[in-house]
Amino acid sequence: MNSFWENEIVKIAANFSVAVLCMVVFLAIFELVTKYKNWDEIKNGNVAVAMATGGKIFGIANIFRYAINHHESLLSVIGWGVYGFILLLVAYFIYEFLTPKFNIDEEISKDNRAVGLISMIISIGLSFVIGESIR
Repeated sequence: MNSFWENEIVKIAANFSVAVLCMVVFLAIFELVTKYKNWDEIKNGNVAVAMATGGKIFGIANIFRYAINHHESLLSVIGWGVYGFILLLVAYFIYEFLTPKFNIDEEISKDNRAVGLISMIISIGLSFVIGESIR
């Protein structure tokens, strides 16, 4: 059974499956903490929400890229991926706190593309910092 887990195809499938499952769970958590419904807004053509959500997707995937690249066991990959996601979630709350002149969620839900773009870039940029830190 040990050689089964050492097979490269099995490792790739396991890492992929875990990353996709975690992506779904993490996006559901983001859906809970935002004041808008991501997929309803995207369906209605809200580009700001699409950019912010795309940044979160890229950020989560990038964190898992680092976790997979630098950790051997699947459990370790999951642990570091979850930790990286928590840091990304904390960054979201800090971003909201540091913009007292307007509410990030309200602006994004109103399709303010400038806010959506900066949200996307923050998620992507911080995912590189988080990813490099969890190696």
